[in-house]
Amino acid sequence: MTQETLYSTSASTLEVNKLLKNTYMLLSMTLAFSALCAGLAMALNISPLVSIGLSIGGLVLLFVTLRKAESAAGIFWVFAFTGMEGASLGYMLNHYAGMANGPQLIMQALGLTSVIFVALSAYAVTTKKDFSFLRGFLFAGLIVVIAAAVINIFMGNSVAFMAINAGLALLMTGFILFDTSRIVNGGETNYIRATISLYLDFLNLFIALLHLMGIGNDD
Repeated sequence: MTQETLYSTSASTLEVNKLLKNTYMLLSMTLAFSALCAGLAMALNISPLVSIGLSIGGLVLLFVTLRKAESAAGIFWVFAFTGMEGASLGYMLNHYAGMANGPQLIMQALGLTSVIFVALSAYAVTTKKDFSFLRGFLFAGLIVVIAAAVINIFMGNSVAFMAINAGLALLMTGFILFDTSRIVNGGETNYIRATISLYLDFLNLFIALLHLMGIGNDD
């Protein structure tokens, strides 16, 4: 191995480490801000209609944030997006908080999500394994889950609801490995886009686990 190759490898490692540091730092801040906005929405006791409106607004902000990711304004937009996403959870969280042991249930779902996220991210970072082979399966699975969720809005089948959330939770574990692997192996070089990907993985895993854990408590 030549000196030039060694230097190139060292520089690449430093860039990846810097990207990981910036990504996880921003991710922790956006998750905290999202939780704050969720708490505020719970205190305001937002309605289902407001929750849907915030979700749609979050989707719009997602595209804006991705377009602004390379600019200095990207930081503002990523907080705007994650804040609105957090606020959109207010109605759902109030629903589960109103159940027997509801607050405990929410904390258990959050704790389990955190453990799974940290474990899978650590595995992808330490092994540096390339999980790009999962791309096709993950995106096809996501389309199926979204389509099933839309259909079940009209059917209202509780068994299908449980299966959809189990499928979503499984998909998000795959996305955590896939998205972390992209950062480690150079597939993603922008820390704002990387943060958004991991934020959505964490958020959707939390929602899926909360729904699954809450099914038995729903009176």
